Amino acid sequence: MSVAGRAAFLAHRAYAHRGLHHEGGPIENSMPAFSAALAAGYGIECDVRLSRDGIAFVFHDAELDRLTDTTGPVATRTAVELDAIALKGGNGGIPRLSALLSLVGMRVPVLIELKIDAVREIAPLCRAVLGDLSEHPSQAVIMSFHPGVGAWFAHNASHIVRGLVMSEENARGWAASLRRRLDIAGAKPDFLAYDIRSLPSPTATRFRAMALPVLSWTVRTAQDRARAAQYADAIIFEGAASDG
Repeated sequence: MSVAGRAAFLAHRAYAHRGLHHEGGPIENSMPAFSAALAAGYGIECDVRLSRDGIAFVFHDAELDRLTDTTGPVATRTAVELDAIALKGGNGGIPRLSALLSLVGMRVPVLIELKIDAVREIAPLCRAVLGDLSEHPSQAVIMSFHPGVGAWFAHNASHIVRGLVMSEENARGWAASLRRRLDIAGAKPDFLAYDIRSLPSPTATRFRAMALPVLSWTVRTAQDRARAAQYADAIIFEGAASDG
């Protein structure tokens, strides 16, 4: 299926989920993982969270515990404090988004997932990400599970390509389907990033029928890859499932 629109350049690619990481090698969302993805020619997917003083850092979890030898929430630390925290396994520090964008430049697309906790405002992280995107030319796009992120960018920075991350796990039935329709209407996405476990999906099929791209996460097996080839336009992968 051919795709159109502002996000068409995202299709027919493989994106390394949190960089190209594996056990005994680079850790997820680290500069070594991103460098490895670049060296292999893959696009990059990453997660961002906000420091206490408004700087976007590349980190998936709300808490520091799993990936560092420090404990506690990312959100309670200043940028200077986060800069001083090392990732496990000798993988350097927690990257700032600005550092990742500077590393990648225009070489490959970057999918930036904004992580919004239920108790946090949307706008501060959106503003921080927009500031970094404005200062670092790139093929980066934004996406989030939270439809408010897409809505914020549609209103404040409509030139940025935006996506909505979706899953139907534990969200079946007519009420969940209506919620997905409302989320898409609110976020006004240029693309969807869809849970591979939820494909095929009427929601994703309708989106693709409009010639808009659907990316699928997280592709880990040959079976996942075959499903994505039929029902999606690109893969976000981990492990050996990289032949998109």
